[in-house]
Amino acid sequence: MDEVFATNRAELCGIVTAAPRYSHESRGIRFYTFPLQTRRLSGTADTVNIVLRESMLPDDGLLEDGPVRITGELRSFNNKSGVGNRLVLTIFARELAPGGEDENRISLTGTVCKEPTLRVTPMGREICDVILAVARRYRRSDYIPVIAWGQQARDTAQAAVGAQLAVRGRLQSRAYTKVIDGESFQRQAFEVSAADVFIL
Repeated sequence: MDEVFATNRAELCGIVTAAPRYSHESRGIRFYTFPLQTRRLSGTADTVNIVLRESMLPDDGLLEDGPVRITGELRSFNNKSGVGNRLVLTIFARELAPGGEDENRISLTGTVCKEPTLRVTPMGREICDVILAVARRYRRSDYIPVIAWGQQARDTAQAAVGAQLAVRGRLQSRAYTKVIDGESFQRQAFEVSAADVFIL
C-alpha cells in the first residue's frame, strides 16, 4: 500500500437538493441536515445526507447558488424510532465551501466486525459485503457497510473478524422496497462501494 489511508475522511462535491432543516441538539449545539446529490461517471446520482453545526450555515445563499464542497467524516447511528432505515449513514461536515465538479471520495480504516459475505449477483458478478467498525473519539465507533466487487470482493472475503481493513471508495445510495405486513414501503440504503481494499 503506497499511501496512508485516513481513519475516516469524506470529500464530496455536489448540489444541495433541499433547504437545510433542524436535525437535533447536542451539548447546547444545534445541528442541521440537508441532502447533497453527486453524480457518478455513469451519470447515476447518489443522494447523501449532510449534518453540520448551525454555525456553519452560510448567510450568503451558498447552499442555493451552485455546487458545494463538503469535507468531513462518515457517521452512522441506529434509528430506534421504528420509522425508516435502521442503520442511518450521514456525512458529518467539518468544512463547507463553494464546489466544482462532482466528487464523492471516502477513505476509511476500520475493524471487520462481522464475517464477510461473498455472493454472486444475478448478472454473474462477485460481490462481498462487510461491516467495518471505524473508531471515533470518546470510545465510540461508526459501523459502516462496505461492498467490494470482483477480485477486491474475493480478497475482502478472506478478512477474518477482527482484521483491520483500509478502504477507499465512494458513498452510494440505492432505493429498495420493504414489505411490512403486506404493505410496501420505499427505503434507501447507503454503503461504501470500495475501489481499493487492503487487509492491514
